[in-house]
Amino acid sequence: MDFLLRNLDPKEIEWIKNNKPAGISQNVFIKDLISTAIDDKSKINNKKLSISNNKYSNIPFTFIDLFAGIGGFRSALTLLGGKCLYTNEWNKYALSTYKHWYGSESTTSEDIRTIDHSSLPSHDILCAGFPCQPFSLAGVSKKNSLGRKHGFEDIEQGNLFDCIMKIVDIKKPPILFLENVKNLKSHDKGNTWKYIKESITNRGYEIYSKVMDASNWVPQHRERIFIICFDKSTFANNRKNQFSFPDTPAKRKYNLDYVLEKNPNKKYMLSDKLWRYLQDYAAKHKAKGNGFGYGLADKNGITRTMSARYHKDGAEILIKQDGWKNPRRLTPNEAKYLMGFDDKYALNFGHKNGFPQTVSDTQAYKQFGNSVVPLVIEEIMQNIITEIIRYKLETNLNFVR
Repeated sequence: MDFLLRNLDPKEIEWIKNNKPAGISQNVFIKDLISTAIDDKSKINNKKLSISNNKYSNIPFTFIDLFAGIGGFRSALTLLGGKCLYTNEWNKYALSTYKHWYGSESTTSEDIRTIDHSSLPSHDILCAGFPCQPFSLAGVSKKNSLGRKHGFEDIEQGNLFDCIMKIVDIKKPPILFLENVKNLKSHDKGNTWKYIKESITNRGYEIYSKVMDASNWVPQHRERIFIICFDKSTFANNRKNQFSFPDTPAKRKYNLDYVLEKNPNKKYMLSDKLWRYLQDYAAKHKAKGNGFGYGLADKNGITRTMSARYHKDGAEILIKQDGWKNPRRLTPNEAKYLMGFDDKYALNFGHKNGFPQTVSDTQAYKQFGNSVVPLVIEEIMQNIITEIIRYKLETNLNFVR
């Protein structure tokens, strides 16, 4: 079976070689082609998508979306030409949002630990933002305070990485695209990361990892580790990949003020009681030399990290609204854009006015707080595609699985 992307025939290879401008590398040229095609595909003409006729605007590949949440991977990879063959998300509210946004085809809430993994469709890329709570700083701290186990010893969520490896053993996807909290590398004095890295490399994959801050793409400080793995048997053992993570953009796309609504509903203003509590809580911890407390966001800058607990009090990201007595939370719509779910992704699935809110505010905040940032996923995936095309050009061979 041909792997990933459509075959590049001799004429296409010759076209790229002949049209690459002098002074730039083949990698840069290919990525420019991809970026141009994506931009063309996203343009709106008479309120309809104008799809470019550029032969590089459609770069088909298949993927599965595990622990899918509200589809940060789905948004980004579909825009780049990917076809999702299977989605698994066991939270019923997140799954409801996912189905409303992307459709319900091949989408399930079955327990990924107990399903027949051999029944999953063969795919080019396995995407998984496996649950981060067992490894996150906040999650570990909370579990320690409650006397509960964390990391791989977390009975409910800690073994889900091993579940991914079981799928890898059976389906052997050419590429793994994984995401987790930055604390993954330091958890348990580095033993957790050592186990993960050995589990992947022992299965014949070349592994790349990097902690990236989404604040370079959206107005939010959000550090996550991304793990990209290439199957050596697919990409040839005698050749070292030249994959690299995307460079930091010279300028962020927009500041916080861009995502804020002009006339938000006053129900998002903190009550006098809650605002007093947050101020007293911050003062108490400041006196102890701790940094815990609320965060008043700078509209011309970036916010703190939005977490799944944001629905409780909104403390980590508060907005000072002109003319209001107390600061307010973000609205769910603002949270959506803060997480990088731009309208270009929604339009790609037929939502002309952005992705709609289909659950309660509480569930929406939880979903955004748990999500990946699709703008970052898109950038990384472009580099993966660049590496694949470059390999095909260099070898003049098709991948065969």
